[in-house]
This record gives sequence, structure tokens and C-alpha cells, in this order.
Amino acid sequence: MSGQAPGGRLARIREALEAAFAPTHLLVNDDSHLHAGHAGARDGRGHYSVEIVSAAFAGKSSLARHRSVYAALGEMMTTDIHALQIRARAPGEAD
Repeated sequence: MSGQAPGGRLARIREALEAAFAPTHLLVNDDSHLHAGHAGARDGRGHYSVEIVSAAFAGKSSLARHRSVYAALGEMMTTDIHALQIRARAPGEAD
């Protein structure tokens, strides 16, 4: 576990995604409070949701987009993040 405060995790997630994708829209939420008592929350890792719009996703499948987000977050996926809900779109895609 990283030992980082949850707010520090949000900043690290944002920084990693901004560096990897130069998004035109990025929203990262800490949803951990919704999972209090959940078995996966006991290890101190958090539950997060990400809404991201980037030209880097153009022409990629949903699976490829998710994999690229996981790759951008790297080690945080095993040290800080228990669950991640992703909404990744290219500019101009419908909401």
C-alpha cells in the first residue's frame, strides 16, 4: 500500500492521466465512502471513478481504452486502487 492520504491519491491519478492523455475533460471521483465495510476496502485501497475525454481514444475499442487507462496508472492499480470505474471517450462522442 502506498500510505498516501486519499486526497494525495486523487492528485496522483489526475496527474498520471493528464500526462498520458492530455484530456480535454477529466473528472476523478473518490467513491470509497460508498464501499465502506466492503471486503475490498479493508486493505486501504480506494474505489474511484474516472470520466475522461481525449483524442488518444479515437478509433479505439472500449477495452483498449480501459487498458490504456490501467497502463497509465501503472503501479497505482495494485497499491492504491481497489476498483476503478472508467468512462473514456474521444472528443465529439455522444455523452
